[in-house]
Amino acid sequence: MNKLLDKIIKREAKIAVIGLGYVGLPLCKIIVKSGYSVVGVDLDENKIESLISNKSYMKHFSSDDVKSMMDNGFLPTSSFNHLEDADIILICVPTPLSINREPDLSYVESSGKNILKHLQKNQLIILESSTYPGTTDDILKTILESNGFEVNKDFYLAYSPEREDPGNKNFGTDSIPKVVGASSDIALELAVGFYSNILKKVIPVSSARTAEAVKITENVFRSVNIALVNELKIVFDKMDIDIWEVIDAASTKPFGFMPFYPGPGLGGHCIPIDPFYLSFKAKEYGVTTQFIELSGEINRAMPDYVCNKVTYALNKFCKKSVNDSKILILGLSYKPDIDDMRESPATEIANILNNLGAKLSHHDNFINEVPDVSSFGALAGSKSIQISKDNLENMDLVLICTNHKNVDYDLIAKYSKVTVDCRNAMNGYDVVGALVKA
Repeated sequence: MNKLLDKIIKREAKIAVIGLGYVGLPLCKIIVKSGYSVVGVDLDENKIESLISNKSYMKHFSSDDVKSMMDNGFLPTSSFNHLEDADIILICVPTPLSINREPDLSYVESSGKNILKHLQKNQLIILESSTYPGTTDDILKTILESNGFEVNKDFYLAYSPEREDPGNKNFGTDSIPKVVGASSDIALELAVGFYSNILKKVIPVSSARTAEAVKITENVFRSVNIALVNELKIVFDKMDIDIWEVIDAASTKPFGFMPFYPGPGLGGHCIPIDPFYLSFKAKEYGVTTQFIELSGEINRAMPDYVCNKVTYALNKFCKKSVNDSKILILGLSYKPDIDDMRESPATEIANILNNLGAKLSHHDNFINEVPDVSSFGALAGSKSIQISKDNLENMDLVLICTNHKNVDYDLIAKYSKVTVDCRNAMNGYDVVGALVKA
């Protein structure tokens, strides 16, 4: 038996996780709980200090979870020196798009270079970051072999896409089936052996490229279908048909239909980004992904559609332009009941309205204050205000971008002069003012 496999089975293998964000930290929790020794590496000193102080920096990940991890030997650090002692190194870093909407693999490449400085024989390196097919074999492998080591001889390489869904109470890290592909049969056996010890179900596939393609396919599927219902929303709106009622009724069909819901645009790290990774890679093979690119165009156009609805609502019901109007944006995160603003359409919507002269406020109990950084544009530094009778009456319009559950929608129904609802959040409420669905 391979010595590393023996250590994995006996839970004697030491694990290092690079990246302690929405993917890496929950993964560390599961690995620690499974009895392994775990080091978490992140360059953000604020995260490290929070963890050492038994405090969480994510709303959906409790400080009790952090304390339990620390009590069981979890070591958070900003030093890559600990990689030398690890048997398995997991890479859980962001893979965003560049300003030109091309793949930005700088975090993966940087992680690979840092691993290279400390690479030891017989280590297993697993990439979990979402990316296009070929990243593990073509980019990460090239970096790790640049000092003379050879994959499958001196070290092993695998890919297992993260399937994290922050805030999902039905599916957590440990209960979501784990797809794994690798550079060889031995590497696959090692990776499957490890994940089988910490997760309920592992799905091995024939290669790292296949595993990378699985992740891309999952998110392209969602992106295309969301684009479809967003386009239908626009069409049906012109016909004075409620898209939400249509979807609810169509969902009663017990076969051949899967409900997707429209919104103000796409958000989060995966769905707005992954399709562009595949489109970029497809061009290397002389293939144009017209269907994928069209869905991207539709979804990226939704913030403009929402802002047009806001303009219409202010003109019709308030006899005002957007300029100088007081607008409350309700919900800044890309999905309900989490504090994640990555790629949130609320950011683009706020920028458009701000450029039109609107006076913006926001309410989001998950995001009390938006970080004062340029990437958040007009929302940077904004502090959440309360949903109250006085605040609502002081606004010209309430724009619901995210339908958090912890919101007093009764108050909005009673005291908002005009509500533009992107999420069907006001369905079932007796709305006194004007209601426009967007």
